[in-house]
Amino acid sequence: MPTDTHAKRFFMALMCPRQPVVLPEALPMTSTGDANPDNTDRDEDSRPSSSTIERFFRGVSEFIFHTKLGVVDVQLVDYVSDLMLRFVRADSLYSLRQNDGMRTKHLLQMVSQAERRIGLAKREVYRHVGDFTLFWSGMYPESLQGAKNHDDVRDRFLDYCRQGKRAYAIAAQIEGGVDRPPCEVIHRMSEHFEMCAYGLREIRRHWEEDCDGPGGLLTW
Repeated sequence: MPTDTHAKRFFMALMCPRQPVVLPEALPMTSTGDANPDNTDRDEDSRPSSSTIERFFRGVSEFIFHTKLGVVDVQLVDYVSDLMLRFVRADSLYSLRQNDGMRTKHLLQMVSQAERRIGLAKREVYRHVGDFTLFWSGMYPESLQGAKNHDDVRDRFLDYCRQGKRAYAIAAQIEGGVDRPPCEVIHRMSEHFEMCAYGLREIRRHWEEDCDGPGGLLTW
């Protein structure tokens, strides 16, 4: 069963990445309720308190997407940087449970739970599936190394991409309200999933190279 170790490894990789991150097989899911229909910890209080980390994520995201990749979609780039910022914390990465309170163990179970939701809850769980698959297939594709051989790794990577694109596409069909990302942004996340994943890999490569430079990663 996954633990906070994965989020800790992500933060350690941010500071000075050296060890590969292993993909968690489970993402907990919370049951839905009227007071909090999506039952995710997406509020401002769940985000890292360090403005330095936030500035770093936004700065490196804008540099890679705008300068290196020529992507001028500000809302899409902001979404990606916000995704990384949220997933620094384990209570955001592991924010979802099944209706019975038990944690899911596989991506298929996550998708199954999303299919059972309705309304805003359905939107947010599918969006989380999209975020989860984008993060691991983009930032740490080597985490798919649990597969038996090279072909299995490739198939698993492609499955994560397919599931992520599909999850975002479904979420984009449900209105989320003024305090959540617009449907058109979520739809663009689906359309440009592979490009966003590539951008995340470039972000990781950039901070790994910067970590080798004088002064460390978070000092510029």
